[in-house]
Amino acid sequence: MSEYPKDIFTEQADIDDDTLAHLGPLTGLAGIWQGTRGLDVKPEADGPAKQAYIERIELQPIDPQSNGPQLFYGLLYHVHITKPDDVETYHSQVGYWLWEPATGMIMHSLTIPRGQTALAIGHAKAKDREFELVAKRGSTENGICSNPFLEHAFRTDEFRIRVRINDNGTWTYEQDTILKIHGQDELFHHKDRNTLSKIGEPTPNPLAREK
Repeated sequence: MSEYPKDIFTEQADIDDDTLAHLGPLTGLAGIWQGTRGLDVKPEADGPAKQAYIERIELQPIDPQSNGPQLFYGLLYHVHITKPDDVETYHSQVGYWLWEPATGMIMHSLTIPRGQTALAIGHAKAKDREFELVAKRGSTENGICSNPFLEHAFRTDEFRIRVRINDNGTWTYEQDTILKIHGQDELFHHKDRNTLSKIGEPTPNPLAREK
């Protein structure tokens, strides 16, 4: 039996436009952040390699979004990562963090300029300060899509991210991207982690600014 209403067209009435007040577990992510002690464990031809990195993330509130009766509050984000003492982009990523208050669902969309995109999904309560999301290859709901070369050489079977909002105002993430590398029998766990400190406050979403 479907958990969705029969009326799939009518949007909710009296939606509060102040996204910052309705982000639930994502509240602690809003703003501009920097992390200087990131660690990337990545695959190389001769085995795993460790790479330190510096990260800047901007997460800005968007206006509430509706799919008929479904309602999301969320953050538009951009990640920019460099190696220490280097200006060349090591990693760039864009997407959205979305929160559905009615169900507790969190969604994390990501796109990188290597020809790959994914949608990870998890659940949390509004006041939770730690949560985990997962995307899996082959899923039509929380899936992963890669360009033909990546699918051949570095196939991504699963992406998992765990976020923790810390008491000192920082937040920490740990990522595990499970790869099937061409010619290797064992799956590779490509891991990233960092702790972010706030360097700028979020800008209210457009509808909230108008009021």
